[in-house]
Amino acid sequence: MTVADRGMEAGLRALRMLAGSPLLDRTGLRPHAERAVFTLTKHGFRAAGTAGRTFARVSPNGAKPVRQGTRTPTGLFDLTPDDEQQMVVESLRAFAAERLRPVAQDADAACAPPEGLAAEGAELGLPILGVPEELGGAMSERSSVTGVLAAEALAHGDMGLAVSLLAPAGVATAIARFGTAAQQQTYLPAFTGEDVAPAAVAILERRPLFDPFALETTATRSGDGWTLDGEKALVPLAASADLLLVAALCDEGPALFLVETSGKGVTYQAEPAMGVRAAGTGVVRFDGVALPEDALLCSGADYAEAVLRSRLAWCGLAAGCAKAVLDHVIPYVNERQAFGEPISHRQAVAFTVSDIAIEQAGMGLATLRAASLLDAGKDATHATAVARRLCADKGMAIGSHGVQLLGGHGYVKEYPVERWYRDLRATAIMEGGVMV
Repeated sequence: MTVADRGMEAGLRALRMLAGSPLLDRTGLRPHAERAVFTLTKHGFRAAGTAGRTFARVSPNGAKPVRQGTRTPTGLFDLTPDDEQQMVVESLRAFAAERLRPVAQDADAACAPPEGLAAEGAELGLPILGVPEELGGAMSERSSVTGVLAAEALAHGDMGLAVSLLAPAGVATAIARFGTAAQQQTYLPAFTGEDVAPAAVAILERRPLFDPFALETTATRSGDGWTLDGEKALVPLAASADLLLVAALCDEGPALFLVETSGKGVTYQAEPAMGVRAAGTGVVRFDGVALPEDALLCSGADYAEAVLRSRLAWCGLAAGCAKAVLDHVIPYVNERQAFGEPISHRQAVAFTVSDIAIEQAGMGLATLRAASLLDAGKDATHATAVARRLCADKGMAIGSHGVQLLGGHGYVKEYPVERWYRDLRATAIMEGGVMV
């Protein structure tokens, strides 16, 4: 048992003792004691998160990396999911309804996903959607459309939990898409087995009007490797991540680097945000972190593509969460009585619900169009910008409408619309975290 494991065990044992001790209530010391134990357990989990698994490095041997193939173009613009995609959507939508929705409120309050949820996501094949079959993946063809549909289906259950499940999948997708053969052989086995590595894409930095192409985090050449310095904000699974894809400025311009959190100089601090709290977001600092030469995953045009893929993932999440709002308010306004009739009989209410339906459909279609352009190997920059702007603006409006339609009920945690309102606002500011 490691020092970190002993610290966690001691903290949990102390918590159980405190819960049943009436002496603390009589003396008024319970708040102080609980705060001390919380500090103990927090530090224990922090040590465990930064002392996770190690990856068996594979030396470059000249082999070519394995990539997923591209779909044969049909000449038709048709966004209807094929049979395989429909099966993925149906299974994930059922999983979201049965497993994510019931625990969403508790996960939001705890600012962390429930234990064991990642393993259930792995059983569904989430981490390997973007990994070639030759490397243990699920699909032979590259499909951003499938990734967007998966994000939308999961976010219908809960957006924060969806982020926690898709964060490792985003890292695996990026390594499969941009990595060398050695990088694929070193890191992808951690995502294709039963014990999936917690991981996330870390791009966002703590400053207003953040631009992912104007980074303050730097990677400078040092001998036969790199030295990484900087700070990343709102990183999903920050406390437990074993591997991060970190955006940093280097000689080649903005780039993504593979960073193992077990390395010296990597620290984190919990950063609960307004929304997507169940993703366990935090700030991760890099103080003189030494990286090997082959830690560089991608730069230039590949980095720009990675940013697009991350933004499309957030658009898919927003479309799914907005659909959850729509599906919740329709029965509510039909059943809620006021002045002897359902409130849906009022024009203002009916028009607002129809606006939600129209805007949510537009969000989903714009996102799928951009993803389809990526799959076709075409420039999706403009289409992605349109989808992101639409999802950011209309997503926030839909969240607000959901709260407004429920009146006082929309303002309390008994109903999920207040959480969806908070989650949908993340679309406008988040960079990284997930990727399709």
